[in-house]
Amino acid sequence: MNLTLHVWRQAGPNQPGKLEVYEAKHVSPDQSFLEMLDEVNEELIKGGKDPISFDHDCREGICGMCSQVINGVPHGGQDRTTVCQLHMRTFKDGDSIFIEPWRARAFPLLRDLVVDRTALDRIIESGGYTSCHTGGVADGNAILIPKPDAEYAMDAAECIGCGACVAGCPNGSAMLFTSAKVAQLAALPQGKAEAAQRVCAMTESMKENGFGNCTNHYECQAACPKGINVKFIAKLNREFQKSLFE
Repeated sequence: MNLTLHVWRQAGPNQPGKLEVYEAKHVSPDQSFLEMLDEVNEELIKGGKDPISFDHDCREGICGMCSQVINGVPHGGQDRTTVCQLHMRTFKDGDSIFIEPWRARAFPLLRDLVVDRTALDRIIESGGYTSCHTGGVADGNAILIPKPDAEYAMDAAECIGCGACVAGCPNGSAMLFTSAKVAQLAALPQGKAEAAQRVCAMTESMKENGFGNCTNHYECQAACPKGINVKFIAKLNREFQKSLFE
């Protein structure tokens, strides 16, 4: 099939940007979206033009790097799907596709479709860890954890830190990301010792890094490629309230 791509091109953070039109011809429906962009870039290089810059790494829906807004929706809007897992069979011959970078104050644009998402790393650095002993692997039954607690923590730990929740939120909020990191540790014995310090440090880091506030639009949950539930935001709020009395 043949497609018309409207791609955001911007040479640098302080340069003007605009949507430019490219033709993607003879696209296989079995290709992933990134494979389609690879072929478009090959044609641009052959023509002596700059290829489209975009982030990618694992191409297996694990790393969270393929941050693109496709037709106005982070990752293209398919249920629990990253851009690298989005297949071209989703589109029809002759479609026009609009491709833009994440749009959030906390994610400054670097070039074309590439944004700086290190603000999420700074939230993690502020408290998304435990200081428990990390020697040899402990026996699986050394610390007994109820199955519901373990499953709850694993559901939160599915977050891959892609930033789709921020890009989808009209406020540019990182509450879903931060709440997933807080909740997965708060649910386990190893994370309880520093729970109060952690939630305060990570929520403060959100503010310092320019993220907005949560106003319950639920766009974050809809955009999340791993289906992280907004129930974790409620958990973060409860943990924060508890910290005020500790």
